[in-house]
Amino acid sequence: MCGICGKVYYDRDRPVGPEILDVMCKTISHRGPDDRGVLIRGRAGLGSARLSIIDIEGGHQPLSNEDGTIWTAYNGEIYNFPRLRERLERAGHRFSTRTDTEAIVHLYEEEGDDFVRSLNGMFALAVWDEPRQRLILARDHIGVKPLYYAQLDDRLVFGSEIKALLPDGVSREIDPIALSDYLSLNYVPGPRTMFAAIRKLLPGHILTFDAASGRMEVKRYWDVPRAATQHPRVRHSRDVESSLLDLLREVVRDQMISDVPTGAFLSGGLDSSIVVALMSEIANQPVRTFSIGFQQESYNELPYARIVADRFETEHHELVMEPRAHDIVTAMAGCFDEPFADSSAVAVYAVSELASRHIKVALSGDGGDELFGGYYTYQADKLAAYYRRLPAVLGAGLLPKLADMVPTSDSKVSLDFKLKRFVNGASLPPLPAHVAWKSFLSEEMKQRLYTSSQAAPRGERRPTVALMQEYYDAYPSDDLINRLLYVDLKVQLVDDMLTKVDRMSMAHSLEVRVPLLDLRLVEFMAALPSDLKVRRLTLKYLLKRVAARLLPQEILHRPKAGFHVPIPLWIKTDLRDMVDERLSTQLIGEQGLFDPAVVAQMLDEHRRGRRDHSRSIWSLLMFSLWHERYASTVADVLPLS
Repeated sequence: MCGICGKVYYDRDRPVGPEILDVMCKTISHRGPDDRGVLIRGRAGLGSARLSIIDIEGGHQPLSNEDGTIWTAYNGEIYNFPRLRERLERAGHRFSTRTDTEAIVHLYEEEGDDFVRSLNGMFALAVWDEPRQRLILARDHIGVKPLYYAQLDDRLVFGSEIKALLPDGVSREIDPIALSDYLSLNYVPGPRTMFAAIRKLLPGHILTFDAASGRMEVKRYWDVPRAATQHPRVRHSRDVESSLLDLLREVVRDQMISDVPTGAFLSGGLDSSIVVALMSEIANQPVRTFSIGFQQESYNELPYARIVADRFETEHHELVMEPRAHDIVTAMAGCFDEPFADSSAVAVYAVSELASRHIKVALSGDGGDELFGGYYTYQADKLAAYYRRLPAVLGAGLLPKLADMVPTSDSKVSLDFKLKRFVNGASLPPLPAHVAWKSFLSEEMKQRLYTSSQAAPRGERRPTVALMQEYYDAYPSDDLINRLLYVDLKVQLVDDMLTKVDRMSMAHSLEVRVPLLDLRLVEFMAALPSDLKVRRLTLKYLLKRVAARLLPQEILHRPKAGFHVPIPLWIKTDLRDMVDERLSTQLIGEQGLFDPAVVAQMLDEHRRGRRDHSRSIWSLLMFSLWHERYASTVADVLPLS
């Protein structure tokens, strides 16, 4: 696991200075504190900050082929590299290390740009082809590892995090569409970033850059396969369950390979519990597990984690978070180069810090909801079909008014919140309804929030649902749930869930692997009809059938939870001073993006109990913390350490 960065000039006679590459590497040193390497080849430069996991002594990067003509800097793990190595050695390639990194350069020599199709793993990589003066950037199929780039007037720059690009003078102008999407979703969906000049390389895509001509091309090399039409007997066969269990065992075994101590995040939910159960089958010693809890009982999942830890006799570590919300929120927000307001990042930050004291590699259960159908919204998607049949006087009139009258609650998955969200979206068409249930600020509320026209974000605007519509249209199917699963895997999984885990773990120099998102599993599940994922209103139907062979009943039948954090309570208590400072009329006015009066009204309504604005307040707070650190053209972006 590493952080990578680099730049390539169009002008062949303009060399990359080692000083700027060194600075770029320093900004991401938290991703790889064990080793640092820089390669200069005239107009091209690659940098790497390495976290040593496999072949600790021999895996220095950047790394080349036998004659030094092909170089790579790479972040991630290639799980099928032993098989790739055998094939490449038979083809005559000579290896000088035991690393998976070296397989990349030889595979590129053998297969050209198609090499990336042969990789199974999580990766963001750069290849410099010296004879052809050509740069290749690629990101893994699902988007577990991040990669950013900016094509400027005289050069292309790239890095594992945005902070690696900024020292090279990349503009910090805000992208107005990215800002709009953030206010809707609490994260910035790709390919945009909050910086207009910087883009995310999308998952399953490869970028090729011809330095001589300055021509850049981005193309997709993989996409989620369409669900196959299954014979009814096959769809309900126990053979599907057995095949899934066998595949789960295989991918967990492959992802446990490491030359350093490993363990697992354990929330006590279905996904992380299955991963721990399978790790315990495979390991020859107790699995190290790590859990986070809260003093507020309704948010505390530790009892479920203990059930799993006891069942599989793990070496269990847990931490109850103390009420030091101000410190941990400040630290967590500083790890993101864009505003990011998924509050569960606080818990992932804390569990990563705990785990990093004991291990360098952790397996997690992330991706299970998008792969197996685990979100409550999929239940809502099904129920909405019946709601839309109600007379308009009920569905669009009386019921929304009644739902709005239900008192608000501070509990993590309060009935009032789910009820209001469902009723407000259920009368919409399927995709807009699905997006509305996941959105935080409506298009109307965003327009109110922006400042007057002369200071409002410039440029074209489009509703956030339009981005989702592009993915929805790219997966034509009569199977609505599979279609929505595709949208969520392409957007929310990548830029919310996986971004959160990557930044929070890498902030503590901890590698997190996600076996449930192994390419083999993704393609296996994608081929199945959605009634094996969401059967009537039963979420994760197939996975629960498999889990029944492994897990205690208490885990199988517990309510869905996740890393919930008591943000509504914190806003009223521990974070009140921070909210008052960061969302003050003066500071909001100085930022020039939002109407101070609208923000002040939001805070007043929330504190009087007239409306629950906790999620919007949290979103604006995270934006303000980001703006202070990143938006200024003169602000320094320093390493996390």
